[in-house]
Amino acid sequence: MKSYELAHQMLNLIEEFENQNPGKDLSLQNFAGFFLNHVTESVKPIDSSDVRFGDQEPEAQQLAFQIDNAIGRLVVYMSRYAKFYIKKALDKTPLQTAEDFTCLAILLTHDNLLKGELISRNIQEKTSGTEVIRRLIAAELVDQTDDENDKRSKRITITQKGRELLYIVFNDMNNVGKIVTGNLNMHEKLTLQFLLQKLEDFHYDVYQNKNIHSKTDLRKLAEENS
Repeated sequence: MKSYELAHQMLNLIEEFENQNPGKDLSLQNFAGFFLNHVTESVKPIDSSDVRFGDQEPEAQQLAFQIDNAIGRLVVYMSRYAKFYIKKALDKTPLQTAEDFTCLAILLTHDNLLKGELISRNIQEKTSGTEVIRRLIAAELVDQTDDENDKRSKRITITQKGRELLYIVFNDMNNVGKIVTGNLNMHEKLTLQFLLQKLEDFHYDVYQNKNIHSKTDLRKLAEENS
């Protein structure tokens, strides 16, 4: 769309907004609400694009560009970009994955955690979480001891070596954070943080309560939130 065409559309919207509010003082804040509502009503996700897609199977592409699917796909892309950057930040350290780093970061803020509790807070399955802890123990970044109340349970504590490494890695991870937020300005970053935190609160509750066991549970939750 040419810039003058976009300007013409904006002028038409301003005129429509004025007609809907006769005799009222107009404000940018009120117009912003009107504008967002108008865009939401007229949005066509199918008009989106993905540089990875070709021109075949239009029916499949129509499904892919439905708003919820498009957001889900973009979140996955962002996760993969972040993992790529994190891998570079962890180069030449004992930490191999983002999960290694977040496991240590969580432990830094606790005296110790039960093994299962740590795995859960790191949002991992038991098998992969156990493997992370095994690597950290081997690198002498964490200690594992028997729980005083239940000898079958293990408690994990970050070591001094782990603390020192973490504070070194923090510098490079700060760079990752700045790269992940890319070319967003501060207002956009605050908006994105608000929206992502809202999603985090929703998904963490689902994860903690173990609500998803099957495709049936997945479908039920999707229907509840559609």
